[in-house]
Amino acid sequence: MKSRALNRSLKLKIYKSLIRPVVTYRCEAWTLTNRDEQHLRIFERRILRNIFAPVQNEDGSWRIRMNYELNELTGNADIVRFINSRRIAWLGHVMQMDDKRTPKRILEWKPIGTRTRGRPRKRWIVGIEEDLQIMGVRRWRKQCEERVQWKKITEKAKTTVGCNANKRRRRRIKAVINIT
Repeated sequence: MKSRALNRSLKLKIYKSLIRPVVTYRCEAWTLTNRDEQHLRIFERRILRNIFAPVQNEDGSWRIRMNYELNELTGNADIVRFINSRRIAWLGHVMQMDDKRTPKRILEWKPIGTRTRGRPRKRWIVGIEEDLQIMGVRRWRKQCEERVQWKKITEKAKTTVGCNANKRRRRRIKAVINIT
């Protein structure tokens, strides 16, 4: 990625066609924590900084590119947004399946019995429902049935800016409200 023999657009194509698919293999079934999202973004920014190279300041010194500069250069394309769009696409695929298919049965399965002590882990569907709510998608179960409409929603998920920042902001506001 640091080679000068390849131009930036070719390096970006290599990243999007080779590296990102390997990193996000089977991401449709992931339940991402904030820590996982942070590590994925750090990984992606490290590669993008190698692709776009350092910048020379007015005084002649060199510096690495800032996060907002990388976002502008890539058009706010983020690996976590890519994963969220793949998860939303998989949800639409599963919801369109026949009720006898195993993925659909597992999605709609309600376990019987008691849970172990402690806070339960976030379920896959809960994370996706939060993302859809942040995007402003209402009655998603009905919209899953229309493939063209669901395709537009998955494309919108790739470019929705601030999804995770909104989650963190709401948590901080709830924490402040609970403290006071």
